[in-house]
Amino acid sequence: MASSAAHPAFPSRSNAFGKLPERPMATFGTSTNQQRGDFQRAERERERIERENREREEQNQLSEEQKEEIKEAFHLFDLDKDLKIDYHELKVAMKALGFELPKSEILSILQTHGAPSEPPNPNVPHHPRLLLSFRDFQSVMTQRILARDPREEILRAFELFDEGGKGKINLNDLRRVARELGEGLEEEELAAMIEEFDMDSDGAINREEFLEICMQ
Repeated sequence: MASSAAHPAFPSRSNAFGKLPERPMATFGTSTNQQRGDFQRAERERERIERENREREEQNQLSEEQKEEIKEAFHLFDLDKDLKIDYHELKVAMKALGFELPKSEILSILQTHGAPSEPPNPNVPHHPRLLLSFRDFQSVMTQRILARDPREEILRAFELFDEGGKGKINLNDLRRVARELGEGLEEEELAAMIEEFDMDSDGAINREEFLEICMQ
């Protein structure tokens, strides 16, 4: 008849190995959290590098004149010179660059790319405003300029020539623009420019003719 006691040749597990250690759950959990945090930091760094590379590529597609226009518009309307612009400053800066946007769209830009202003005094109640840094303004304007239809740019230039919104550029318009730009063109030269590009022989250059000239 088998004995219920443990056989002396086969000591119990607890006697042979001692008490088994408990699984260090806290250590495992800490390690997992640390790994997760490292992964998130690496992912943010990767996204930052990709964003900077994308912004650099976009800016390289702009002409030096366009880059300078963006810079001038920002610094001109950054009235308090803190290298950040608020809603009103952003609105006029974008308008100066040819983008007259509704209030909702400007607010959307600030909500997407802006950051809240910091309180001047932590002990005083503060209602933060959304501000846009120069770098973010540069990025936003670069994307918008690259997405703009070149025809729109040409028609904007046409409007600068077309005084009074006649829909045509005549000899008086060319004379005025040449004077404002300091170009010493003779009357015969100005008249020859009109004659060369005036396809319908009405003595002026209309929008379609101006587009044809500039798109060649």
